[in-house]
Order: sequence, then C-alpha cells, then structure tokens
Amino acid sequence: MNSSPFRITVVLAGAALVLSACGVTGSDSDSGNSAAEGGGSTGSAEAEALTDKRIMVPNSAGGGYDQTARTAAQVMEATGISSGLEVFNLEGAGGTVGLARLVSEEGNADLAMLMGLGVVGASYTNDTDATLTDTTPLAKLIEEPGAIMVPADSEFQTIEDLVEAWKADPGGLSVGGGSNPGGPDHLLPMQLAQAVGIDPTEVNFVTYDGGGDLLPAILGSKLDFATSGAGEFKDQIETGEIRVLAVSSEEPVEGIDAPTLTESDIDLVFTNWRGIVAPPGIEDADRDAWISALEQMHATPEWEEALETNGWTDAFITGDEYAEFLTEQDERVADVLAELGLG
Repeated sequence: MNSSPFRITVVLAGAALVLSACGVTGSDSDSGNSAAEGGGSTGSAEAEALTDKRIMVPNSAGGGYDQTARTAAQVMEATGISSGLEVFNLEGAGGTVGLARLVSEEGNADLAMLMGLGVVGASYTNDTDATLTDTTPLAKLIEEPGAIMVPADSEFQTIEDLVEAWKADPGGLSVGGGSNPGGPDHLLPMQLAQAVGIDPTEVNFVTYDGGGDLLPAILGSKLDFATSGAGEFKDQIETGEIRVLAVSSEEPVEGIDAPTLTESDIDLVFTNWRGIVAPPGIEDADRDAWISALEQMHATPEWEEALETNGWTDAFITGDEYAEFLTEQDERVADVLAELGLG
C-alpha cells in the first residue's frame, strides 16, 4: 500500500426520524413478491409522483442503511415526490441476501435497494453469484467518515491509549463493526492496524449485521472498540454512552469531540458512502423516473436539513456516472483486501 492516505467513499446514516407515512420495517415475509404488479412510472417523470414503490434495506433495522432509506423515503413522501413508498428489511450475509433478491427481480421497476460499500465488500468476500454489476444504478446519495468508538466505561480515554494496548496484544483486543469482511466497518480497522504497524491478519474482528446489531454490543461492553459511522450512534454519543476516540475524516466532525486520525499522527483518511440501485432489466423510462424522483428529493430543503442533522456529506451522482463509480469501488475493494492479505 502506498504512503498516501487511502480513500474509499461511503454513505453511513444516522437519522432518527420516525416514519408515519412510508411503509414498515418487516421481514421478507412482509415483503411478498415485490410491490404492486403493473406499477412503475411511465410518461413524464417530472410530472408524476412515484407510486407504490418499495425500498429494500439489506440488513437489520436501526442501522445506517435502514436510517438512510427511511430518511429518503420520509422526505419523498412529505414533499409529494412519492406516494405509498414502503421500506422493508431483508437482512443476511452482509447485504448479499438482499442483493440476490434484487437481482432475481429482473424487470421489476417497483423495487429498489439502499446499499453501500458494505454490500460491495460482502459481494466480493462472500463470492456471490449476484453482483452489483448486475443491478441498475440509480443514485449515490451521501458520504460519511468512520469513527473509532468505545463504551463510556472503557479504559481507553484517547486513540493513543487504544493503539498502545492494541500494538501490545493485537489479537487480544476485539473490534466490532456492522459489516462483513470487505465492508467499511471492516476495512477501517484493518487499514488502521496497518497504519500503526499491526499485521491486519492478527486483528480480532467481530462482524455484526448492521449498526442496529452492533449498538448493543458496544453498550454492553462486549467489544474493546468498534468502528462504524458516528451518525448511526448520534444519540448515544450525545448522551455519553459511547465515546468517540477519533474520526477518519480529513477535518474534525462538527458536534463530535474527537480528533482526526491524521491529527493523532496516524496516516489514514477513510470515507464511506451509500446509494440506491434497482433490479436489472427495468425499462429506461422507469429508471429515469426513479432518478428524477431522487433528484427532486436531493433538491429539497428537507433533504438538506437531513444532511446537516446527520453529519452526512452530500455526494449525489446518478445513472452512468454512478455506474462507473460502482465499478471502480468493486475493483478498489478487491485490491485493498489483497494488499492487506485478506483477499
């Protein structure tokens, strides 16, 4: 790995918005066979609201994907961009169960999936048949840095305290994250280990299926530290239940009393991203209707407020540009895993 800080763009979320109008969180048994038959926008995407669509979240409720999807759905419903938009969860295998479901729904323009770097990594490390290159890219939404976090009663008061103990016993400290190997919560501690002189293959990484599952492990002190997006744990950070030792952004994060890794003399910058894709084989008009709705959402004051509230960085791109980005990210993850000896 070269000496310059490695950057992968990501979208971790943290909205605590309660949706009264846009669907429910349920298991796959709630989801049926994807949306209403015969739906999908035809005609003018600008003039017609999306109706009776569904957004699948490929991991547990309460995590970053879930919060991102529900925030986007709430904004679209509240502003009349969509009507009857439902969000549901289908968790498993780091998001690849949901990815397989999406790819199997070829031609179904009533379904989309919220995803991010975690699904890119999981599709690589799990050697899945379904890949993101099989999907129809719609839009990349946001980016967010990672955070190194400990429970309030942790003995580690600073990132220097943690690194000193970790270097003394690399396998003795457990680090948890809400993604499978290859995802952002996994890549961050692996690259952090490498940056401070620890062999990444010695890291004791514990994987959880999303931030919703990771949270009780942090609060219950079942881990020595955790790496994820701070936005997912905003409430617990504000109340002091979780303490952030450092953030992986280039600049300090507003509202978080913690240094950057580079300020702590650790040569690492890491950014996460999230976006949305549709099944393969949908009509161009339906793809354009989804993209138009997301563009309209992106332009609303409500979305701008959500970005600010959750500490997200606006990273909006659509269509072909987003497709090129996904291809680059897939190649980057494979290269980084190989460089870390984890491929």
